[in-house]
Amino acid sequence: MATGCYYGRLGRRTGASLCLGGGRATQSGAGVSLKREYDAVVIGAGHNGLVAAAYLQKGGLKTAVVESRPVVGGAAVTEEMIPGFRFSRASYLLSLLRPQIYTELELKRYGLKVLPRDPYSFTPMLEDSQGGRTPRSLLLGNSMAETQSQIAQFSAKDAEAFPKYEAFMRRLVLAIDPLLDTCPVDVAALSQGSLLQRLKALQGLKSLLCAGFALGKELPRYYEVLTAPISKILDFWFESEPLKATLATDAVIGAMAGPHTPGNGYVLLHHVMGEIEGHQGAWGYVTGGMGALSQALAHAASALGAEIFTEKRVAQILSSDGKARGVCLQDGTEVKSRLVLSNASPQHTFLDLTSQEFLPPEFVRRISQFDTRSAVTKINVAVDQLPNFLAAPNAGDNHPLPHHQCSIHLNCEDMGIVQQAFEDACQGRPSHRPMIELCIPSALDPTLAPPGCHVISLFTQYTPYTLAGEKQWDDQERDAYADRVFDCIEAYAPGFKASVIGRDVLTPPDLERIFGLPGGNIFHGAMSLDQLYFARPLPSYSSYRSPIQGLYLCGSGTHPGGGVMGAAGRNAARIALGDFKKL
Repeated sequence: MATGCYYGRLGRRTGASLCLGGGRATQSGAGVSLKREYDAVVIGAGHNGLVAAAYLQKGGLKTAVVESRPVVGGAAVTEEMIPGFRFSRASYLLSLLRPQIYTELELKRYGLKVLPRDPYSFTPMLEDSQGGRTPRSLLLGNSMAETQSQIAQFSAKDAEAFPKYEAFMRRLVLAIDPLLDTCPVDVAALSQGSLLQRLKALQGLKSLLCAGFALGKELPRYYEVLTAPISKILDFWFESEPLKATLATDAVIGAMAGPHTPGNGYVLLHHVMGEIEGHQGAWGYVTGGMGALSQALAHAASALGAEIFTEKRVAQILSSDGKARGVCLQDGTEVKSRLVLSNASPQHTFLDLTSQEFLPPEFVRRISQFDTRSAVTKINVAVDQLPNFLAAPNAGDNHPLPHHQCSIHLNCEDMGIVQQAFEDACQGRPSHRPMIELCIPSALDPTLAPPGCHVISLFTQYTPYTLAGEKQWDDQERDAYADRVFDCIEAYAPGFKASVIGRDVLTPPDLERIFGLPGGNIFHGAMSLDQLYFARPLPSYSSYRSPIQGLYLCGSGTHPGGGVMGAAGRNAARIALGDFKKL
């Protein structure tokens, strides 16, 4: 079954879906048709593409966005895969969206509302209930005193160290944060440009140097955080496995990496550097699902004058004489423009949509080798009752309890379990005990499900793109893995499987096919040190520009990487606007 969509008690299986607030609702007003010429065309209406379009239009360029799916948002969508249940089908939490975008595009005015979570993390244990004792769990929240009390169940030493660890990591986040909103140092201009270009490139070093100065004498320790395995960093600070494993999930989530893989510290930072309503590091649910964020971005861009069109698949980026000239759609329609910004992945942009005639062979070779390995299978589940965890039994009225609003970490009470799950995938096998992040957004937003029912998001690892023996995912493999995930949840929350109404299973190939995520990678490419900052996507091509004049990347395959951040779209638009004025 193509989409991995399964309706259990509904008695039917189908790949069809209803796209809520879909493309037709977010196109420009009725009667507006796609013109044959614009100043700029943006390929893809994912969140970065919508952000880029808004800033291009705000900067005075007549801009069109063309999207292949019938709904805008890319991976940030709300879709009704099971009647009555609305899912954030791919991305499911918000934190990283840059605060400048909130204010400059007036997203609250266009309906964006984020529901913060407190507490935010829950890790139940699998422990024998001897003498009727309830298994332990670890609940982390915004109250440091309560969090320390929870940690003290496992280690008084760790409880004392935790606020110091938080302060240590916060200092690194504050130093790196300004880098997210600036173009990386232009290495090509620094080494090969004219004197004026070299001087401008040197100015680009300012933010990098400021980050170094901000860290001061502790710079070597912070360098270790970025380069060492997260297990080494956490072993320095803590001794209790439940705490270490819970924190380690943020370093490996979305990555084909384990706790002992060097250099995954930045992925951890990437998940703690956001904010909600000024609260640093907080994550929340978008009211109405992640599609409501994309709707707000689309409305903001449209209000500025940008035109957004869905079900318009780009077949080719037009170019001549080394310059971008527009795009050709799959139906043969040509749309001319002086600028083209691609929100698609670097591979799809340059290997599928661009004529190789104007691309240096080495550039093509390096793009083709860009690491897009994925470990993720996303499972969306409709249930008729809340999971009832042995470590935190439900109230009699089935009303959500504080831990139900959290990111619930299963098979995460020991880093050894997570490492073994990773090693399974390295052998081409889905993890025997997969790492599971379970979220129940309907615990805070009851509009997502019928009364008494809930939607559950399961972000699971590790599942390789290609199985052992070059075997491809099929219905049998997909269902077998989902069943294994459900068995794991059942061990923590007996009765879970009986509560399931239906499920939507998205393996790495499904994520690639439906959302254009290369290899199923949620970041458009690994967030490893060799693919960050001025090496993202390639050294000398980190300034959002490409070998073709007027063709830019604006998606997660560029600095500062993945997550629903919007920084890549905003940064790329600002670079493109500056270049346009010089044309």
